[in-house]
Amino acid sequence: MTQQDGNGTVALAFSGGLDTTVCVPLLKEEYGYDDVIGVTVDVGQPDYEFDEAEETAEALGLDHYVVDAREAFADLCLQAVEANADYQGYPLGTALARPVIAEGIADVAREQGCSALAHGCTGKGNDQLRFEAVWRDTDMDVIAPIRELGLTREWENEYAEEKGLPVEGGAGGRYSIDTNLWSRSIEGSELEDPATIPEDDIYLWTENPSGKEAELVEITFEDGTAVAVDGEELGSVELIEELNERAGAHGIGRTDMMEDRMLGLKVRENYEHPAATVLLTAHEALEGLVLTAEERQFKTTIDQRWSEKAYEGLIDAPLMKDLEGFIDETQTRVTGTVTVKLEGGHTRAVSRESDYAVYSESAASFNEEDVTGGITQDDATGVAKYHGFQSRLAKRVTESLDEE
Repeated sequence: MTQQDGNGTVALAFSGGLDTTVCVPLLKEEYGYDDVIGVTVDVGQPDYEFDEAEETAEALGLDHYVVDAREAFADLCLQAVEANADYQGYPLGTALARPVIAEGIADVAREQGCSALAHGCTGKGNDQLRFEAVWRDTDMDVIAPIRELGLTREWENEYAEEKGLPVEGGAGGRYSIDTNLWSRSIEGSELEDPATIPEDDIYLWTENPSGKEAELVEITFEDGTAVAVDGEELGSVELIEELNERAGAHGIGRTDMMEDRMLGLKVRENYEHPAATVLLTAHEALEGLVLTAEERQFKTTIDQRWSEKAYEGLIDAPLMKDLEGFIDETQTRVTGTVTVKLEGGHTRAVSRESDYAVYSESAASFNEEDVTGGITQDDATGVAKYHGFQSRLAKRVTESLDEE
């Protein structure tokens, strides 16, 4: 690439890891930007990641901004629960965080008068698409040095050593780990081989549940949103942190899967998501009590589409607003409590209560002679005679023609 001069200031999504650290000099040397600022968005990462980012930024002489988006992200996670959101069987985590992070970086870039936005994603993953879906709706240029220059980790490490950049062997470990309030993902190294059985030490949030006594936890929902644990009202961030700790102690929320990325690549991923697992289980149980069969069946389709768009990072797409119109209407009755049992790496709903329950104990009871509203058991006889009539008729027609 031909060096350019006078391109102004670029805001870089900055973590302090190898990729983003290498991007700092490259944005000046290869892209001609006068200045680079680093932006880190807090969506629930551990403290040491912010310490690393701050120390690296200081060593680079980089102006560094930290945006607290934990509450906004937590609210989005609880909204995802209303849509029973998962992708290929695991709760969405990184996918939900990326648009929140991208918005936070764009806000700082506007405030600082930047002319461009940059990230350190490769051309093989999903995050490049999620970041840029937000950024390309701004009037700033979008730069992706790792992707555009075709850089490898080996080249980056050699470049960092040559330049004396403050990095230690890449990402500080043999795994690529992404952590936020809602989930923790672990990939890379020997885990790239689907035949490899992971060691327990890859997990941090979830303990080995062997020998632990079962625990009951009551979740309270209002209009589909979780608001309390065991009767104690909590903010969205605190509620998720509480359930991460309690469910994680029982080994709940581990996923080991082959994931199909948006670009078509199939990758081996390991996840931890204790709170997400508990909340999704409890919410689905409450919906089962208060929604009609038709609503539940149709909502499955709506939820799946919402999850797919969220996985793509397109949470602000017009279709999402349309889908949420239906979801929001159903959630007006998803109010009540669900008790879940935490035991042996699994969680399941063991009780549920709601004033909106579409349920009559007397109607369903085997100890009551009649059903309800003048309906008797014998009224089902006519229904039973018609049930399967067309299938039986089709079978007889086919059999009679085969005999000819």
